Amino acid sequence: MSFKPWQSPRWPEGVAPEISGFEAPLYSILEGSAQRYPDKTYTVFQGAQRTFSKVNETADRVADFLAQRIQKGDRVAIFLPNIPHYPEIFFGILKAGGVCVTCNPLYKADELNFQLKDSGAKAVFVMDHPQFYPTAVEAAKDTDVDTVVVCNIKPYLPSMMAFLGGLLGKIPKAEKYEKGHFFYDQVVASHDPKPPRLHIEPVRDPAVLIYTGGTTGLPKGAVLTHSNLMSNVIALDEWIRLEHKPGEALKKMIRGGFHSYLGVLPWYHSFGLTVCMLSSCYTGSRLVCIPDPRAGKPPFTDVLKSIEKYKITTFVGVPTIFSAIVNHPLTEKFDLSSIIGCGSGAAPLPVEVIKQFEAKTGAVIFEGYGMTEASPVITLNPTNREQRKIGSVGLPLPSTEVKILDIETPTKELSMGEDGEIAISGPQVMAGYWNRPQVNQEVFVELDGKRFLLSGDIGHLDEDGFLVITDRKKDLILVGGFNVYPREIEEVLYTHQKVAMAAVIGVPDPHTGEAVKAFIQLKEGVQATEEEFIQFCKEKMAGYKRPKYIEFRETLPTSVVGKVLRRVLRDEELRKSKA
Repeated sequence: MSFKPWQSPRWPEGVAPEISGFEAPLYSILEGSAQRYPDKTYTVFQGAQRTFSKVNETADRVADFLAQRIQKGDRVAIFLPNIPHYPEIFFGILKAGGVCVTCNPLYKADELNFQLKDSGAKAVFVMDHPQFYPTAVEAAKDTDVDTVVVCNIKPYLPSMMAFLGGLLGKIPKAEKYEKGHFFYDQVVASHDPKPPRLHIEPVRDPAVLIYTGGTTGLPKGAVLTHSNLMSNVIALDEWIRLEHKPGEALKKMIRGGFHSYLGVLPWYHSFGLTVCMLSSCYTGSRLVCIPDPRAGKPPFTDVLKSIEKYKITTFVGVPTIFSAIVNHPLTEKFDLSSIIGCGSGAAPLPVEVIKQFEAKTGAVIFEGYGMTEASPVITLNPTNREQRKIGSVGLPLPSTEVKILDIETPTKELSMGEDGEIAISGPQVMAGYWNRPQVNQEVFVELDGKRFLLSGDIGHLDEDGFLVITDRKKDLILVGGFNVYPREIEEVLYTHQKVAMAAVIGVPDPHTGEAVKAFIQLKEGVQATEEEFIQFCKEKMAGYKRPKYIEFRETLPTSVVGKVLRRVLRDEELRKSKA
């Protein structure tokens, strides 16, 4: 299949099929906005605002500090939640020629230690906090880390809030500090806004190292170059067309302060990093920092408050966040009408949740598909109700090519409509996994003279070129010789009015090889029985697909970006069967 079926009549009007201009240092995103919109607000935190020029100047000071401690290509870890220091440090590392290693701030010491060791990080930035700082100190032992910078939030709060917080002891800080560690505010104050002069090769030079389970489940660092990330930001900007006012024609994102992004996805993850932190910077938009999306009583209440207070227009989330808002008992008390466009990814978004969220907000949700290894966005639905296809994850972004390959023979391309392994080629695809040459050989294949990344996901291209995800290879359930796809059953369960979240796995069965088991998290305040759901499923699906077992859970295990972790549930079932 040499033609590109997605460039059909369904391709959004005005969107270029190819992009250019991405062979530039990633920090040029910040420098460009600081030049064009110097006095416009970039970060917002607890009401305090920092302009693009201020963030850029601080990044230059961070670069000046680091230039005395690292060489070009050295790795520097960021062990922070979504606080306003993050963009300054991120871009500062890049300006110093370093490679950002983004770390989950909820990691335990052993998990962080593995990442620091594997990456060979020379420095780490950590939040001044009674949990995060001691974890970083312990994790840095027996690693190459020789520079630790402690970041306190007090200088980034409104003056009165900072005064009262300090007076009442409400500003988080560590109990004690190790000798020789640096404090961020002192680093910034004592260095000049003069980054070193370096030659960056955007296509070759790494910018970010993000750890992911990838297609094997083992932690590996995906090496993303400056051009990888730049291309994804530019492609998203080319793709997204919104109705900025009711009845108004679709147009590209308005620049220079019109939009407000809700920074609810973690920026140490590729989804939040690219689609929120970098994209907001590229468009000169405000970025509201949300360190803990579950904050408030009940959980997620502070997210609702922020949407109303800051008139959020752009909301990038994952299914668990959209579901939490839809099912939140206080949703009706907040004005969410400022939201214009919402991107969803990381996991399939149930159709019922889309309908309910759009009914409550008036916004449009466009679902996409991505991988950390692809910076991360690969496909995205048209950003309007008329052209999108609910149930699909959209069309390949400009300059992106998707092929469906035979699972057993990855050099064999399948026909449209046939399910196979999804393979991706484009400027956003990573250079490879850090120090994993053998794994790199396994996940890349050359087709038509191009390098394609094997995703480990199963899907097909429909008659209009839209990508439909069927499942991950390892999530397939074989019931009596029939293929059962967990997502299909989960979609049915989500239509039940009592279901908040659902996950489906295969469990051993002496008669059929495997049987289907469903784990259900009920909406708050409701009750249900196993028999009720078994009868519901009988009315909705064929016999071999129906869950044989139903288990109710107060919560379901999720990843850092809200993806339900079926593998955790499978591991639990395996331990039970062995016991």
